[in-house]
Amino acid sequence: MAGPKGSKYYNVFLEYGVWLTNKESGGKLDDKLVRLLAGIQDTGTLRSAAEVLGLSYRKAWGDIRKAEKFIGFSLVEKIRGGKDGGLSRLTVDGKELVEAFSQLHRDFDEAIYRTTKKFFHDLNK
Repeated sequence: MAGPKGSKYYNVFLEYGVWLTNKESGGKLDDKLVRLLAGIQDTGTLRSAAEVLGLSYRKAWGDIRKAEKFIGFSLVEKIRGGKDGGLSRLTVDGKELVEAFSQLHRDFDEAIYRTTKKFFHDLNK
């Protein structure tokens, strides 16, 4: 909420996104991909993580491959399975990236909260 109940800014909110880009290739690594990677870490499978985000397995796998090409190292390792299916897990680099990106997001959240609160306070004077 950006203002007190009944104010003209009551239902106005600030949303933002964070992503890493490669100026040469135009590739990017964004919030949605990091959520996909975190989902793999939580569920142990790409299929489950993709379902939670409403992505097809093919789209999710393609997004990961693009990100790996952009960033220059593997993020996910697939472990083939038998009749019960395989597993997916993050590489050490993938885990470090998810943790660092998540911390960056928390830091941005705090800074943006303070800045936005001041912005809407000034508007609602």
